[in-house]
Amino acid sequence: MSKSFIFSSESVGEGHPDKVSDSISDSVLDACLEQDPNSRVACETLVKSNCVTIAGEITTNSKFNYEEIVREAIRKIGYINDDDVFHADQVFFTNQITAQSRDIGQGVDAAAADGKETAEQGAGDQGIMFGYACNETEELMPAPVMFAHRILRRMAEIRHAGVQATWLRPDCKSQVALKYEDGRMVGIENVVVSTQHAASADNETIRSFITEEIIKPSLPDELLSADTKYLINPTGRFVIGGPQGDSGLTGRKIIVDTYGGWGRHGGGAFSGKDPSKVDRSAAYMCRWVAKNIVAAELAERVEIQTAYAIGYPQPTSITIDCFGTEKVSEESIERAILQVFSFKPADIVSQLDLLRPIYRETTHYGHFGKSELPWEQTNKTESLKNAIN
Repeated sequence: MSKSFIFSSESVGEGHPDKVSDSISDSVLDACLEQDPNSRVACETLVKSNCVTIAGEITTNSKFNYEEIVREAIRKIGYINDDDVFHADQVFFTNQITAQSRDIGQGVDAAAADGKETAEQGAGDQGIMFGYACNETEELMPAPVMFAHRILRRMAEIRHAGVQATWLRPDCKSQVALKYEDGRMVGIENVVVSTQHAASADNETIRSFITEEIIKPSLPDELLSADTKYLINPTGRFVIGGPQGDSGLTGRKIIVDTYGGWGRHGGGAFSGKDPSKVDRSAAYMCRWVAKNIVAAELAERVEIQTAYAIGYPQPTSITIDCFGTEKVSEESIERAILQVFSFKPADIVSQLDLLRPIYRETTHYGHFGKSELPWEQTNKTESLKNAIN
């Protein structure tokens, strides 16, 4: 029986208050890792009006000026206009960072499991993590969220270039509704874009430019039609935005960061956390494994769940679901991934080379689907095929 449905996903731009917070937290993490790869970092950021507060637990041998890191992160986003209340050079900064708890540290640094005398790095927290991949897009990601990211990425490129549409401002959101029939994309129902703008810009100019110069070049022509609806700044004026208009917190955009609601999420945020925190590193690991399964054509779609206990070096469970798209049995795929990959926290860090300052690259437009990131490499497809055979 034919099944038709519409699925929507959203993205948020660099200047969205929550993404400002994520960017600051990941900038602090990278600053720590640049000098001390063994830094333990859990950095949270709050932004509101013209104020920035960072808080959390950091143990590191790195020496740097936190305030300079924060201001530079804001500057890169683009809050440098004369009329910005939240301005890189004018925000009030508060630092509430303390050292990591010794109780947490002793479990993460070395844990003896199963009665063994040898010590291994344990997980930085308990929790569940998911990874997902599908063959809808070249990135092996769900199309709705990738399309939403593409729109805002193009908008940011134009804004940073400063040649066209100089009225664009950093805060923005996009949303794409995609129609499916029998599990296949057949058309885009509607696109929603809200962008902050200078007071001098009129609605007609904004809507025409966003539709013709941003949305249409970002999306596949064959999925757009005369019936596709474009809702641009549907409330009208959007001059007050960013932290001036709304507060922002690290980790509030976890669905934007992952699969746009298509794949499940364990609940843990990513930004500001070093890779000893399995909330981040194990989610990256699961994505890497899932992407290699799909790239190896062992399944068209796959979701992987893993779970950990704090201080314990082995995952407490690993399971996969191919949603009936597997080319070989799920049991065979599961045996193959356990042969090819190790899900121990220390091995995840080693396999993906995570103790380096790469995390600023993850903050905007999703943590997945970017070819330059190590967990996006499809370098284990042959190993998986050989393990299956």
